Amino acid sequence: MPLLIGTSLKLYFGRERTREWSCAVIEACRTHPAVVAECVEPFIVPSFLSIPEVAALAEGTPVRVGAQDVHWEEGPYTGEVSAPQLRDFGVELVEIGHAERRRLFGETDETVAKKVRAVLAEGLVPLLCIGEAERCSAAEAALRCVSQLKASLGPALREGLRGRVVVAYEPVWAIGAAEPAPEAHIRAVCTALRIELDRSGPAPDSAVIYGGSAGPGLLGRIVPAAQGLFLGRSAHDPRAMGRILDEALELT
Repeated sequence: MPLLIGTSLKLYFGRERTREWSCAVIEACRTHPAVVAECVEPFIVPSFLSIPEVAALAEGTPVRVGAQDVHWEEGPYTGEVSAPQLRDFGVELVEIGHAERRRLFGETDETVAKKVRAVLAEGLVPLLCIGEAERCSAAEAALRCVSQLKASLGPALREGLRGRVVVAYEPVWAIGAAEPAPEAHIRAVCTALRIELDRSGPAPDSAVIYGGSAGPGLLGRIVPAAQGLFLGRSAHDPRAMGRILDEALELT
C-alpha cells in the first residue's frame, strides 16, 4: 500500500497563493519518482472556495483533492456543504472531526459519526481525525483513541456502509507544538488504531497516518506503524513536501 502524504491548507492562503502553492506541489508530485512508482499517494485539502481551481490543477495527476469539512444532510442548511456537492466538484476525501472543529465549533463524536456516514454513503473517503486531548501514556492514549474511532466509525459500519477510511492520528497536545509526539508514542497509538481498523473492516485499503506538528525527518521513524503523514504548516513551503517525498522514496 502506498504511503499517504498530504496537508490541509486551512484558511492560511488566499486565492493567488493557494494557486501558486498548489501548482508547485502538484508539479513536484507529478514528476517525483516516489509518486510515479506509486509508493506515495499525495493529497491536498484546500479551503472550500479553492476546491474547483485546485481540482482542475490536479486533474490527470496522482494528487487527490480533499475538503476540510462536510455537512451530513442536504437541504435547508445555510452555509453548509454536502457530500454530493463535494463529489460533484472533484473531491475524493473529506477531513472530519479535526480538533479545531471540536474545540471551536462544538463537534462531538455524534456529529462526527453523522459526517462519516454521509461521506461513506457518497463513496468518498473520510479523513477521520482522532487524538487524545491531554498528554498521557501511549497505552492510555491508545485506549482513548480506539474508543473515539469506534464512536466515530461504528454507526456507519453497523448500517452496512463500507469503504476506505483514512485515520489521521493527531494528539491534540501536539498540534502546533514545536515538536511532534515522541516516535514510540506515535507508533504505539497508530498500531492500536490499525488493529481496530482491521478488526472493524471498513475496507482493506484503509490506513492510519500521523499529524500533529509532522514535518520532514519524521516519516522514516514511524513507518510502518503509520502509513503516512498529515502535514501542517511545515508544508507551506513546497520544498518541504519534496523532502518528505524523498524520504518516502528511501523507504521503498
